[in-house]
Amino acid sequence: MKKHLLPFLFLLSFQFVQSQIAVSSTLEEAIQKAIEKSASLKNKDLDIEKLNLQEKGVWNKYIPTIEASALYSYFDNKLTVDLPTATIPVVNYPLFDGKTAFKNYGNIFNGSVMAKTVLFSGMQIPNGAKAIEEKTKGTVFLKESEKDEITKEVINTFDQLELLKAIDQLIKESENRLDTETKRVTKAIEQGLAIPYDRDKIKLAALELASKKIELDGKRKLIYKKIQYLTGYSVADIDNVHYTLTPYLITDEKLSTQNKQEIKALESFKSAYEYLLKKEKGTYLPTLGAFGGVSYSSLFNANATTPIVTGINQALYLGLNELTISQNWVVGAAMKWEVFSGFERKHKVHEAKINIEQVQNQIDDAKEKLELLLEKNLVDYTVLTQKIDITQQQEKVASNNLTLAIKQYKEGLINISERLEAENDSYKASVNKTTTLIEQRLAAIETIIATGDLSKKLSK
Repeated sequence: MKKHLLPFLFLLSFQFVQSQIAVSSTLEEAIQKAIEKSASLKNKDLDIEKLNLQEKGVWNKYIPTIEASALYSYFDNKLTVDLPTATIPVVNYPLFDGKTAFKNYGNIFNGSVMAKTVLFSGMQIPNGAKAIEEKTKGTVFLKESEKDEITKEVINTFDQLELLKAIDQLIKESENRLDTETKRVTKAIEQGLAIPYDRDKIKLAALELASKKIELDGKRKLIYKKIQYLTGYSVADIDNVHYTLTPYLITDEKLSTQNKQEIKALESFKSAYEYLLKKEKGTYLPTLGAFGGVSYSSLFNANATTPIVTGINQALYLGLNELTISQNWVVGAAMKWEVFSGFERKHKVHEAKINIEQVQNQIDDAKEKLELLLEKNLVDYTVLTQKIDITQQQEKVASNNLTLAIKQYKEGLINISERLEAENDSYKASVNKTTTLIEQRLAAIETIIATGDLSKKLSK
């Protein structure tokens, strides 16, 4: 009856512990370094910066633009005119009798400074800017979600390193015990109290431990490389991260996925598409603008020649020294209204509505999947939390059996195989306890990540 009550009392004790993911200061620093080093997060920061610039660019369309221009040109052409014949009074002489050709040349200069601004855009500018703003919010939420994944990765990787440290310690303890047994058995063989078979069995067990050490060293190198990749730490920095493996406890009675960053991001993206829909509908309205400026125009050193035949058969020369329009002030307003665009606007509006529907489908699907994921993670967490107590008892029983087996072997009550079997059971039980503890910590983190509250639950 007492055995059945232990898991219940263990879970009941959770009510007196705050739901926090406690990390040491050194582990917190490693998490922060990983966040700072992440190339993916840096790119998201750049994406956010670009979106902010895009939003400013849209709002800047309300700011007047000022253009200055200058134009100089030289012209030289031939102009042919066929006008009705005119008669010069008094002399009654005909002009423009048939086609008349003019040969022209001269210089033209024009300079101007003009300002233009948008007065009303059919709400396209504010809606477009708000769409980018909502997209920026969604990108920020995705960035926060990625921070949670980095935090989980750093904690779990350091936990794996702690597991290797624990295994290394277990191997050393087993080697010391086997070394003691080897010395004792060797002495007993010399005295005829034991046989070489016992020594060989111990040696075989020692070789198995040596094999595990080699495998352990390989795994340790890989984990060090992974931590260096995540955080940029040196080996010395990694070794300076110290903490004790303890269970992560969750006491929240009602866990929800409402704060999940991915859901918030999708809702922001949906809002962005809604503003884009309003923007497209704004194209049905006219666009109003205002302009104003000053210009300078001049025609100079110009000449026009025509072979108008007179009584003395002499060409007519029309010269112009200068014709200037200066300080020509212009102020006005303009309206542009695209009444029919070949159904292009209608199709864009329809496309915007489809985008909104697609994002809403993603939101509904993501909520269902996250609810299932939360339930799965919570079940895993609950099971592993209960198993921690069991594995602790298993380790304790295996340790007691090992102590008893060592005494019994010395007294000749069990053989060497049974003695080594107890050694192996103790090793497996200790590794299983630590492994279960790490899995429980990972399940707790994944459960809290599914709620979107990991950053709030982290504490030193």
